Amino acid sequence: MTNVLSRRLLLFALLLFSFVIRHSSWAQTGLKIQLVSEQSAIVPGQPFTVGLWLQHDRGWHTYWRFPGIVGVPTQMKWKLPQGWKAGPLVYPEPERTFMFQIKAQGFDRDVMLRTEIIPPANLKVGDSVTLTGNALWMCCGSSCHPGSVDLSLTLPVSATAELNSKWHKLLDAERARAEERSTAWTSTVREKGDQITLVLTPATPEARACKNQREADKIIAFTEDGWFDSDKPQAILLHSDGTLTITLLKAETYIGGPTPPKTLRTILRNDEGWLQGGKLRCLQIEPRIVRE
Repeated sequence: MTNVLSRRLLLFALLLFSFVIRHSSWAQTGLKIQLVSEQSAIVPGQPFTVGLWLQHDRGWHTYWRFPGIVGVPTQMKWKLPQGWKAGPLVYPEPERTFMFQIKAQGFDRDVMLRTEIIPPANLKVGDSVTLTGNALWMCCGSSCHPGSVDLSLTLPVSATAELNSKWHKLLDAERARAEERSTAWTSTVREKGDQITLVLTPATPEARACKNQREADKIIAFTEDGWFDSDKPQAILLHSDGTLTITLLKAETYIGGPTPPKTLRTILRNDEGWLQGGKLRCLQIEPRIVRE
């Protein structure tokens, strides 16, 4: 049995044990979680944003929408009144975090996830509405704890609504951290055996090249589907023209489906920015994989 497989089995056993002994209480260990609204009231028929505000105790973390080879993403299962709709849970830019010594994709910082809620147009002004849902997560520190709690938020129905300054500020900050695509860079990817070679090339003057190899070494590639291993080393080479060659290693097991993906769904994080002026910290790319 390989060391990697042994490690995964050990992690699975630890998580299963943690789940079993805490399932009856779903302890909220290491985490405070709150459902908030960006605006003070519900306007009939007008979409608005609610946030899932996660505050981590020091040394604890939760997981991004795709956690890597370990972890469970935070989720929200809505129980809305008839006629209401909720969009998907939107996560801001991922961070590299650690489950024990394993590199994963999540959040050590306090983080605001968000969802767009669409109310029906026939709501009566002057009424109030309570929105409810069940939040689920995995929070890890020196041990891992699955969690689940029913959350609710009551808001009045009004013809107009003001922004809640506190939550609007936090939600706007998270929107600014969102990954984006850009035509300023082009990307190609080749795969041979277990090795994935990603080449990222400046395509327009808007592209901001790394100043030096030291900056390039800090770039992190995050997988959106698990095709490459989040825990394996990522080798990055900066060329004189600003081109980057990033070498990744395939995951042992692909949980994205029964067949290999046609594209490499990746988010590349550079805290110095991918565009001039330090803009766009997280570049989303999806080049077609050429297999040799």
